[in-house]
Amino acid sequence: MAATLLLALCPALFRKRGPLVLTLGAFSVPEEAYREIIPLFQKRWKEMTGSRVEVRVSFMDGGDQSRAVAAGFPADVAALALTSDIERLERAGLVTHDWKKGRYRGVVTRSVVAIAVREGNPQRIHGWGALAEPGVRVLISHPKTSERARWSFLALYGSAERGAADPYAAGDGGAFRFCAAVFRNVAALDDSPRETLRRFAGGWGDAAVACESDILAERLSGAAVERVIPRSAVLVENPVAVVDVNADRHGARKEAEAFVDFLWSPEAQEVFARRGFRPVDRRVMERFRGEFPPVPDLWKVDEFGGWSEVGTVFFGPGGLFDSVMEEVHAPAS
Repeated sequence: MAATLLLALCPALFRKRGPLVLTLGAFSVPEEAYREIIPLFQKRWKEMTGSRVEVRVSFMDGGDQSRAVAAGFPADVAALALTSDIERLERAGLVTHDWKKGRYRGVVTRSVVAIAVREGNPQRIHGWGALAEPGVRVLISHPKTSERARWSFLALYGSAERGAADPYAAGDGGAFRFCAAVFRNVAALDDSPRETLRRFAGGWGDAAVACESDILAERLSGAAVERVIPRSAVLVENPVAVVDVNADRHGARKEAEAFVDFLWSPEAQEVFARRGFRPVDRRVMERFRGEFPPVPDLWKVDEFGGWSEVGTVFFGPGGLFDSVMEEVHAPAS
């Protein structure tokens, strides 16, 4: 009788608990990969623990996603575009562990900045220097509206600094002059890399600068585009981290840590590879070697001091990007 009375007064105590909810906040390009990986993780988790876990997702530009989590979006796991996106969450006091200490220094997928061309490459574009030739219509995204778009400008400038933008000589202002020449050819400066590639796939321009993973995603969707891998390219690294404060608040730390670990499993890495990302797992990369051409001169953002330094020197007020745009729009003398 006491139990019946208690059930009548507090029915919530006797309700069957539903599955724990885990929230993923991610940048938008690997959306299809994550939608394939999540059921694999749920199956693995059920086999390991006997429990179900529901995974809710949010996809948007990496910088916007990072700012949303910092402002209160309750992501338990953040899978973002730049290390600086996770560092923003560290400064907000949400990521409190050393997320770079673990496997692959927190990087879950890789790519390189490449050139998208029409099928068959009718313009015979084979390297960075071709983008500065008169009459070549270039599409690129704006590094002030999309932090992920910063990879493209950095790739142009940095590769030219390394002597990969013939006929512009390395050093002595050659990289600056090369970037100015490319931006004089820009037919559209879009808000995001995804917009740039969709515009290109729709028939605009002769070439587009974007991450290889974005180009391959567009190709997988049926677009008649190909990628050109220049001989010098910046390595794109996409990080992931448990958002400690949120995961603890939601009682989801074990699930969050298990999900992040699963992203480095051969099973998940193979999904990323099939969706156009260079896997960080060496064995998986070896199996997909034919899908991802090697880059003779592969360099990292660390060459310019890391994203904190690049954010100021390249993209801060009066930085290199602003100076290039001033040069492009300066009246002819």
